[in-house]
Amino acid sequence: MARAKRRADDVKSQFSAAQQARAEIRAARWSSHTSGLADDHVQGNLVILPQDLAGDFLRYCQRNPKPCPVLAVSEPGDPMLPTLGTDIDIRTDVPRYRVWRRGELVDEVSDIEALWRDDLVSFVIGCSFSFEQALLEAGLPLRHVAQKRNVAMYRTNIETEPAGPFHGPMVVSMRPFRAADAIRAVQVTSRFPSVHGAPVHIGDPRQIGIADLDRPDYGDAVEVMPDELPVFWACGVTPQAAITQAKPEFSITHAPGAMLITDLLNAQLASF
Repeated sequence: MARAKRRADDVKSQFSAAQQARAEIRAARWSSHTSGLADDHVQGNLVILPQDLAGDFLRYCQRNPKPCPVLAVSEPGDPMLPTLGTDIDIRTDVPRYRVWRRGELVDEVSDIEALWRDDLVSFVIGCSFSFEQALLEAGLPLRHVAQKRNVAMYRTNIETEPAGPFHGPMVVSMRPFRAADAIRAVQVTSRFPSVHGAPVHIGDPRQIGIADLDRPDYGDAVEVMPDELPVFWACGVTPQAAITQAKPEFSITHAPGAMLITDLLNAQLASF
């Protein structure tokens, strides 16, 4: 009985961490990246599109499950996402949103209540922040977390499979590891296919079209030591590259690194 109570208290505490983080974000007291916040909880990338493009985008995600693993899709015009947590309001619960017009980034805002429309559909896509806790628990250090930086993200020359107007390059996130740790990182992250799973590339960044690791397209650069390998995972910022190609009349995404924190636990996503 005592063990069951402790387990219930642990679960309550974990859910409170996610809800507290969202409360801070909703009150505009947190507007930075979310790496390291509510560590045990699933985080998600965000894409919001008009309903007439939602079918094409869903097919794009289905054809590109490594960079675009779908965690939830809303009903048109409904800002709530009950399958991901209590009282999640997609209009207020992301630290920073990007607003796009015809594929061009036109603004970054802290909430989108004034922009909300009855035809908008929200897609929440798995994020590699969700497997970072498993990496840390396996004794694998994460330099960007230790330095309180956003993870480094890069556009590559790996083309995604098109669907309707959506196409473009895969975006990847990078974390440096020593060779033995890189092998262990592959093993750990393979357990989490719904948040990108195993890496897509290890080693020479030029082979996937990255010219300079010190100049990420999104996020913050971290040093790769001489005895380390850069390890690259598919990234949920990939849809933002597809939006620049598709040029929808109107769309909204999260700002890279500024994720939706859900009530789901990372352990729930482990496939084995």
